[in-house]
Amino acid sequence: MTDGSTRHPHLLTAGAIGATIVAGVGVASQHRVNGELGQVLDDGFTAALLSFTIGLVLVVATALALPSGRLGLRRVPQQLRTGELRWWMLLGGLGGAVLVLGQGLVAGILGVAVYTVATVTGQTIMGLVLDAIGFAGAPRKPVTIARVVGASLTVAAVVVAVAPELGGSIPVLALLLPLVAGLGIGTQQALNGRVRTATRSAAAATTVNFVVGTSALAVATAVHLLLVGLPEQLPSNPALYLGGLLGAAFIAIQVVTVARIGVLLLGLCLVAGQLLGALVFDLVIPIGVPTTGWTALAVGLTLGGVAIAAQPWRARAALRAARSASASPGSSGRAPD
Repeated sequence: MTDGSTRHPHLLTAGAIGATIVAGVGVASQHRVNGELGQVLDDGFTAALLSFTIGLVLVVATALALPSGRLGLRRVPQQLRTGELRWWMLLGGLGGAVLVLGQGLVAGILGVAVYTVATVTGQTIMGLVLDAIGFAGAPRKPVTIARVVGASLTVAAVVVAVAPELGGSIPVLALLLPLVAGLGIGTQQALNGRVRTATRSAAAATTVNFVVGTSALAVATAVHLLLVGLPEQLPSNPALYLGGLLGAAFIAIQVVTVARIGVLLLGLCLVAGQLLGALVFDLVIPIGVPTTGWTALAVGLTLGGVAIAAQPWRARAALRAARSASASPGSSGRAPD
């Protein structure tokens, strides 16, 4: 008897792509919330720590409430002892910590759309490389023409969206943090997927991500506060504390879908959702650099890149070749070496 993943692989892949795009909208939402929180507090470090800590509380409560989550957390030390997991595979949360720190520090300056596209280059390049090498034990995904074209279009989207403002209203140095965050997010997706596979629990993998990220931000924020002091007061608007909830949701989605679509396509789908969400946020409730027609063009280029990269052209060509070989006279049905 075959399961749904065998009977309808394309439907599952399409569902994973759709869910990941929704997760990307959640990333853009978190950019907006944490960007304003950092501005209100006038302290990006504290804003990032608050966001991650709230997310940590939510994911720990969820993991402990679910039998699969509790079992998955118990598997973490077991898998470390057996070597199924290496210690560095648990560090995916560092990428998320850098992303959230960047939100608190510069998203309010750059605007949601520009901050988003600044992470695209790092995400796409890292996704392409990690898929090609089979990072952290993941199956290798070949660097096909479709994937290269799709990634190239998203890089072009970065240039289109950022170039008109670069060096003017957008400081060059302010782009470095989201660029580094993009590299980290690409690695985070692969590592979290590896932890999920080893523990057989998305809740456990998400919890590990948040424990590591919160710990790193706690150390960085403690040093920062020793130097500059505590913020005057915390904001009263409850909406500014939703960043952690949004982060928990989109990290959980990524943990599940990365095994189905790979790191590169995951990154491309996230970028598409981020840019769509960022465009809406910057038009309806703007922050930082105003949105222009260049941003809309960048969204279109990115969506085109996702659509091209998602096409299973290589798989279809291989299937047609196999059928042709098996149907040819004298064929043994065995693929040539």
